[in-house]
Amino acid sequence: MRVAVDTATRPYTAELPGSDRPPASAKSAVGWALLACAVALVLIFVAHNAQRGVVSARIANPAVHGAPRPVTPLFGWTHWLGLEQVGTMVAMVVGVTLFAVMWRRHPKHPVLLMAICCTAIVWQDPIANWAPYAVYNPQLWHWPESWPLVSISPTVEPFVVIGYATFYLAPFFPARWVLQRLQRGRPHDAFVRRHPLISLALLIYVIGFVFDAVLENVLIRTGMYIYSQVIPFGSIFAGKTYQFPLLWESSLVTTTMISAGVLLYRDESGRTTAEKLAQRIRALRARPALGMFVVMLLAVNADYLISYGGGFAVIRASGAARSVACPFPYPEAKVYDPQGLYAESGQRGPYSAGIWDGRESGQSGRPPVRTAAAGRCASAGT
Repeated sequence: MRVAVDTATRPYTAELPGSDRPPASAKSAVGWALLACAVALVLIFVAHNAQRGVVSARIANPAVHGAPRPVTPLFGWTHWLGLEQVGTMVAMVVGVTLFAVMWRRHPKHPVLLMAICCTAIVWQDPIANWAPYAVYNPQLWHWPESWPLVSISPTVEPFVVIGYATFYLAPFFPARWVLQRLQRGRPHDAFVRRHPLISLALLIYVIGFVFDAVLENVLIRTGMYIYSQVIPFGSIFAGKTYQFPLLWESSLVTTTMISAGVLLYRDESGRTTAEKLAQRIRALRARPALGMFVVMLLAVNADYLISYGGGFAVIRASGAARSVACPFPYPEAKVYDPQGLYAESGQRGPYSAGIWDGRESGQSGRPPVRTAAAGRCASAGT
């Protein structure tokens, strides 16, 4: 019996007569080759511009040579920065390789698209350092301090922050696992089944809060960075070099984790929240994967800028973050003191106010404060 074939709907193959288009495998090979070239160019660009130590006179302390440290790092081991930076490079190589393998097996998968989006928000990191007074160790490999966006950071903008995706996506997976276990066997009117997005958000908050608190406290103790000013209430180790705004940082940082996780949630139809939102935009309906990616990119960036950066910007402008980290641990750099609190506490200068010390901070430049002859920072030890 002869079977009719609908040639109008038959999938295109390279073997069709008269076709001069390259096979799908050839196009894929060209695409991966171009991607490899792009990655190589990025690595060359990074290597060419990499700096270590204080280079710019804007933040350099000319009276100090080398990098003496008045604070002993975790366990007294002085090689944490090298380990952390090499670890970041290894993690990125593994991550990129895993991403490429998974993309070939599951192209345009929502988790892979979200990984790109979470990595893309790294452009906001200088603002995210400025808002909560996150001062990085100048001995980290970093971008040139004179670059406009980079210069917003209190000291330097390091390369290690490129691993954003592993940080902001990680809590989603255990939270989803827990949610599925909670939903299993429960009636349809149970809260976790009627409100899965709220339940997932709450789980991500708890897991993300603990994850961030543990990770950041370890990194601060190793000397990677400090929070130079924090609100005493809700902070731990207030006044010490390794002070940490636990309630504020570990809560606000989870907003981006929650945004990423909620957008990735699949309902019973198998569609993600991001995909359903994209279908409401007429221009994106014909290309669901692109629409999902655009929604993810815009939502995660907006959340990070408004919820995290905006939240800390309000705290900064309010003047509530009055506890300074004593002693300032990076003497080769000027003390980051935009509000004069270090000077009032007896920490010797010179001082740096940063380039956003005016209306962005809710003030008119650094106030003229004399260094106190005695104070908490003047007598602070290791």
